[in-house]
Amino acid sequence: MPPLSRRFFTQDAETLARKLLGCELVRTLPGGERLAGRIVETEAYLGVADRGSHTFGARRTARNESMWRVGGTAYVYFTYGMHHCMNVVAGRAGEPVAVLIRALEPLEGIDLMRAHRVGGRPRKGPLGPADLCSGPARLCQALAIDRALDGLDLTGQGLPGLGSLQIERRNSPAFSDNQIAVGPRVGLGGDGDWTRAPLRFAVAGSPWMSRPRI
Repeated sequence: MPPLSRRFFTQDAETLARKLLGCELVRTLPGGERLAGRIVETEAYLGVADRGSHTFGARRTARNESMWRVGGTAYVYFTYGMHHCMNVVAGRAGEPVAVLIRALEPLEGIDLMRAHRVGGRPRKGPLGPADLCSGPARLCQALAIDRALDGLDLTGQGLPGLGSLQIERRNSPAFSDNQIAVGPRVGLGGDGDWTRAPLRFAVAGSPWMSRPRI
């Protein structure tokens, strides 16, 4: 399927979070290997008014600069000193809103995803398919997504030495409201309205969803 166009991404983050469900996130490595998964879970972050957003209060730093770019830009950040997470920037340039990709259904390159997730570390048992991309840090590890890809144009062809990262259009109709599970975002502190806001979206009943399930 062709990659999504710029026009698809330049809409509000909540709408984009819903529409990304069922699309495919495709990572092509510098050597040409293709890793892909179907997006089954997202979270919307609504910018300067959103206390859960990295750009709350119009905060603008070297870390979150990519969130201020035009929709269709990758925003990849490093957290807890060990994990990467990937967001898709939404809206227009200067409107710092984004969608966190929380979980994928693995489709292509599963053996290589597993090798990336294990990383040479001994394990008690093998990783099952549901363990590969069920969480934002897991999927970044599985698809070899890190800060080097921060700011990458998801509508472009990638960069020499880095490969590419694109989102391909779904090959099925969009999900209806009763096919989408909705709940509060994960891991936000406090007890305010933004903590409880229903901005997490998932394909209802998907076994690939991250925990806690909606």
